[in-house]
Amino acid sequence: MTATTTGTPTARTAPAAPPGRPAAAPTPALADAAGTLTGAALTRRVLAAAGELRGRGVGPGDRVLVKGDNSVDYVVALLALMHLDASLVPVDHRQTAADGRFAARRARARWLLTRPADAADFPGECVLDYPGLGARSTPADGEGDGGEVDLAAWFARTDAVVLWSSGTTGPPKGIVKSGRALHDNTRRTIAAMGYRADDVLAPLLPFSHQYGLSVVLLWWLAGCTLAVTPYQRLDVALAQSVEHGVTAVDAAPSTYHSLLGVVRRRPELRAALRRVRVWGVGGAPLPAPLAEAFPAVLGRPLLDGYGLTELGNVALATPQAPTGCGRPLPGVEVRVVRPDGAPAAPGELGGIEVRSPGLMEGRLREDGTLDPVPQGSWYPTADLGHFDAEGHLYVVGRNQAVHRSGFTLYPESLERKAEACGRQVKALAVEDLRRGCTLHFVVADPDGGSPAQWRRRMAPHLAEYEQPNAVHVVDRFPLSANGKTDTAALRRMIGVAAA
Repeated sequence: MTATTTGTPTARTAPAAPPGRPAAAPTPALADAAGTLTGAALTRRVLAAAGELRGRGVGPGDRVLVKGDNSVDYVVALLALMHLDASLVPVDHRQTAADGRFAARRARARWLLTRPADAADFPGECVLDYPGLGARSTPADGEGDGGEVDLAAWFARTDAVVLWSSGTTGPPKGIVKSGRALHDNTRRTIAAMGYRADDVLAPLLPFSHQYGLSVVLLWWLAGCTLAVTPYQRLDVALAQSVEHGVTAVDAAPSTYHSLLGVVRRRPELRAALRRVRVWGVGGAPLPAPLAEAFPAVLGRPLLDGYGLTELGNVALATPQAPTGCGRPLPGVEVRVVRPDGAPAAPGELGGIEVRSPGLMEGRLREDGTLDPVPQGSWYPTADLGHFDAEGHLYVVGRNQAVHRSGFTLYPESLERKAEACGRQVKALAVEDLRRGCTLHFVVADPDGGSPAQWRRRMAPHLAEYEQPNAVHVVDRFPLSANGKTDTAALRRMIGVAAA
C-alpha cells in the first residue's frame, strides 16, 4: 500500500452530474410533524418564497446571513435563496447576538434572514423573517405552475456559502465554499453511500453547520425525503422519524450516546428503527465503547466518516465496508505523513493531508475579502490518523502533540486507547515546568465509578509513559453547539487550566 489513497483508480475522471436537478430526477419530499410537501406543492412553496424575497430586494450575489433552527420554513428559505443565486451565510440559532453581528460584519452580509424574536440582535440592518415564507403567497410572474426550482446558477457561484470554523483557537473563521465544490462532494457522497430516491433521511443535526447542510444538499440532489424533526428533543425526534419511515440517520457521537438511552427506555422504538440501513456518524471522533455498544442494540454498525468544513466529506465507511472511517471518496486523495514529511507506513500515526475537488475557495479576511487557497493542492488538515493495510482510514483527532518527560504524546490518540476501559475518555494536557506537561484523564461515567477504579481499568491499555497523572470522573461531558465535547467547559468542571 502507498501512503496516498483514493477511492477508485478511475474516479478522478468520473463525469459529474449536471448542476441542479435534471428534469427526470426523482422529486424530493420535505416532511415534518404537520405533513409532507412534495412535487408541485414543494415547488410552489419554494418559488413563492423566492418571489417574496425578490420583492423585498434580494437578488443574485447578495450575501444573506440566515439564523434559525431546523424547520420546514428554514429549508424552504435556503432553497429560495439558492434559487435566487444568493450567497448563504448560515449561523447557529443558539449563538449570541454579538457572534451573529460578528458574522454579519465579517461576511459583509447585505440581508439578515431570521426569526422576529432575533431581529433586535441586528439593529439598523436589513432584517427579513423566514417563518412562513412562501406559505401565504403564490409564485411570482415567471415562476408559476410551469416553473421549477433552479439551483444551477447557485452551484456555479464561487461564494455559494460561507460557513464558520468552531472558533476554539480564536474568533470563528469564515470559510468560503463554491457551489461547484459542494455539488461535486455531494454527488460523490451519494454514489459512495448508495442513497436512493426511496430513502428517508432524518438528520439529528443543525442545518446551519457543515454536516447538517451537506445532508440538505444530499436530499435535494438524491430526490428522496427529508424528515425535519426536533433533534434536540431526541425522544420526539425518533418517534417522528419512525412515523416517516426513516432509512438513514446522521448525528454526532454524543447524540448516539443519548439515542441508545432512549431506545433502552422505549424498547418499542428498537424494532421500528431496524429498517434504518445507514447510521452515519461524524463531527467528532467515534468513541470505541459507543461503536461496540451500538450494533448490539440496533443490529447495524455506526458508519463513521471523516470530513472538514474546508473540504466536505473526505472518507466514509459504507454499509458494505463499515471499517474505520472507510476509504476516501472516489476522486479524493488522502495521504498520511510523518513529522519529517516521509510517508507513514500502514498503522503508523501521522498528519492527514487531502487533495480534493471539494476544497474551499479560501477564508474571509477581516475586511470581508477572500484570502484564497491554491486549488488542486494538498491541504494539511491538522488531524492525526493512519491507514490500515487495506486502505481504510482511521482518524484519531487533532494533531496536537504535547511533550512529557522526553516523550511526544498525542492526547486524542491516548483517548482512543484509554476507551478500551469501556467508557468515553478525554485527555487534557496541563503545562508543567518540570515534566513539560501533566495529563488529566476524564472519564464520562453516569454510574459514578471512582477515579481509582477507572485508573486500574485504563492502565493495561496504556504504556508506562502514557499513564495519566490524574483521573477525574464526571457524569457526562459538556457539549458545544455542534455536538462536540466542550473542552474549555470540561477543564472548568475539573478545575485545570489549558496547556
